[in-house]
Amino acid sequence: MRSVIAEQILNIFIERILPGGLGLAYANGQTTMVSLAAPGDRLRVRIDRVKGNVAFASIKEIIEASPVRVEPPCPYFGRCGGCDFQQMSYQAQLNAKVEIIKDCLYRIARIEDIPDFQITPAPNEWRYRSRAQWQYDSERKRLGYFETASRRVCDVAECAVLVPELQHQLTELRRRMADGSLPDDARYFRAVVGDEGVAVSTGARSPSVSEGSAEIHRSIYGETYSLNAESFFQTNADLLPQLIDAAIGEASGDLAVELYCGVGLFTLPLARRFKQVIAVEENQSVANLARLNLANASLTNAKIENNECSSMVRNCPGGRRQSRAATPL
Repeated sequence: MRSVIAEQILNIFIERILPGGLGLAYANGQTTMVSLAAPGDRLRVRIDRVKGNVAFASIKEIIEASPVRVEPPCPYFGRCGGCDFQQMSYQAQLNAKVEIIKDCLYRIARIEDIPDFQITPAPNEWRYRSRAQWQYDSERKRLGYFETASRRVCDVAECAVLVPELQHQLTELRRRMADGSLPDDARYFRAVVGDEGVAVSTGARSPSVSEGSAEIHRSIYGETYSLNAESFFQTNADLLPQLIDAAIGEASGDLAVELYCGVGLFTLPLARRFKQVIAVEENQSVANLARLNLANASLTNAKIENNECSSMVRNCPGGRRQSRAATPL
């Protein structure tokens, strides 16, 4: 005889937002995390699953909406896993991210006295993403992003966060999907915008037939970088000058060590400030691009080490891992 488990419904108040956009609440002595919630929401929720002392829930009714709750502009939001915070105003998103960072510093690094700070807002709330990866389901003819917490492809015709050049590229790929000219063994398409257009690479089920990506160039803060769709590069190009300033500031000296250097976004400006720079990148092809960028900039005082950063950190005094950080010595 099959047992029937009664649906558990709770009325809760959302205190704050956690990584991944989950709202945090406490009810009946239990921690509850709610999808698509906003801080300050009063909700009626359904418990979907319980893991240990934590319940995961979904919204059945918004009893009283938070003052920062807004209507998500993207019709795919809530199903598509590409964005987490569209249910909140932009300022509320920035505030939530500050609290998320503070929480991580406290829980992971055990830092208690965290000074107040603000996140620099983007010049454009929408149409800012200059790098993307689109998943492809050749059987069902779907192209877009994975649905939230699944490997199903959410078929996306228009993405509100893509810069116009990438939206045009997505539209072109969808046209090819419709006429059957996309490779059947493709799993995803990666694309990045450069000064001269868009570079695209195809990830296939068989690596031996994976298409490569053409080099493209991006001018940032007086430096020119060669990159491709397979190499990591920051997605919001509008904020890169501010990011470089925040990372390096007025630092200068004899030696700087940079981990996870990628194609050299920070390496080039570091090499203009320090007498010697050692930058570490695990991916061989990306490390080669960093070397190319240094050579094109006529910078000879920086060395790119092609190595696993975590192993190098373990061999450093204290063994502390630093993510994409430059440390003057």
